[in-house]
Amino acid sequence: MSFASLGLHPDIVQQVKTLGYSSPTPIQLAAIPAVLEQKDLMAGAQTGTGKTAAFALPLLHHILQTKDLGHKGIQVLVLTPTRELAQQVHASFVKYSEKLPIQSVVAYGGASINVQLDSLRKGCDVLVATPGRLLELIMKDLIDLSHLHALVLDEADRMLDMGFIIDIQRILKKLPEARQTLFFSATFNDEIFALSKTLLKDPQLIEVDSRNTTATQVEQTIYAVDQDQKSALLSFLIGSKNWQQVLIFTRTKQGADELAKEMQKDGIATQSIHGDKSQGARDRVLADFKAGKVRALVATDVAARGIDIEQLQYVVNHELPYNAEDYIHRIGRTGRAGTSGLAVTLVSEKERYLLTDIEKLVGEQFVPQWLQGFEPDLNKVMNTQKKREPSKKELRAKALGLHSPKDKKSKKKRRFN
Repeated sequence: MSFASLGLHPDIVQQVKTLGYSSPTPIQLAAIPAVLEQKDLMAGAQTGTGKTAAFALPLLHHILQTKDLGHKGIQVLVLTPTRELAQQVHASFVKYSEKLPIQSVVAYGGASINVQLDSLRKGCDVLVATPGRLLELIMKDLIDLSHLHALVLDEADRMLDMGFIIDIQRILKKLPEARQTLFFSATFNDEIFALSKTLLKDPQLIEVDSRNTTATQVEQTIYAVDQDQKSALLSFLIGSKNWQQVLIFTRTKQGADELAKEMQKDGIATQSIHGDKSQGARDRVLADFKAGKVRALVATDVAARGIDIEQLQYVVNHELPYNAEDYIHRIGRTGRAGTSGLAVTLVSEKERYLLTDIEKLVGEQFVPQWLQGFEPDLNKVMNTQKKREPSKKELRAKALGLHSPKDKKSKKKRRFN
């Protein structure tokens, strides 16, 4: 089946053809007709399967139709949880609408609001934004959303994980009630379904794969290793196997910086990226990584859903995430658009319970292997097994930088978007 057979505007079909898209992916085949019919939608598919085009192409089709009727102003709003994902989605809209009379603008925190306002004043049909910056524009009465006809929550589950639900509710009060609302994500959980009941009207549910599954074209390898040997093993793998362009995930910003420094000492050109970096610094690091000037990029989960690099072959979990769904999004940075990829996970004995959570989520059992010279110390393993596993409250407190769950009230959680 072709894109033309889906009923898209001829100019959009021509642009898709120019970009080299021969036929729709399964998520595009299922979602594009539903969006064209202006239905509310919950759509889930593995990462790298063309979800952005699945909502961007039909929404661009509607914009072309309304422009013929003389409609002006922002017609489509896409909310994303991170700056990187906002940039990625905006770039896709620009690419799909090239040579069309459609203007797209991206707005996110950490960058000059004046530059973004200048772009908005020149005309905007599609606005891609993070919740924080959008609220700032709304509260300062710098933006008009009265002509909006479609709202997209991209990676909606991640926005809930990052605590954006209050911001989203405040934004929704400023939007026209008569609109189309679309949820797109690689994973759906109970919170997302609860939210959908309050925001979507008789939504159509599309899942082209089993829920919360990993990409089939990604080979997953698990190495059991002591925590203090992880960095050495990682550098050994990259050097001995001559891996180029490796994306590495840690749980904390401090951990990302420390690991990058250790790998640089091992002779591997490495940089880190996380929420404490300025937007300019993040852009420069990403550009150098994409250009091959940086061999390894160490990132926190703020980048797990916002980095889109063609032909990225290697993803490494230096530490497992506390949220099992993040594992799917991390390894989904490789094996995109039908290409193959390798996801390597380094697991210490203390993290075995996190691996178990991931196995339950994806319905798959992993068998960790040992690499000669980096075998786990069995005495450490036995001592660790005797210790009590931390409770979820204790883990959450640790992730927030608190000494105990009771300290939660005394400190405010920082959020970067």
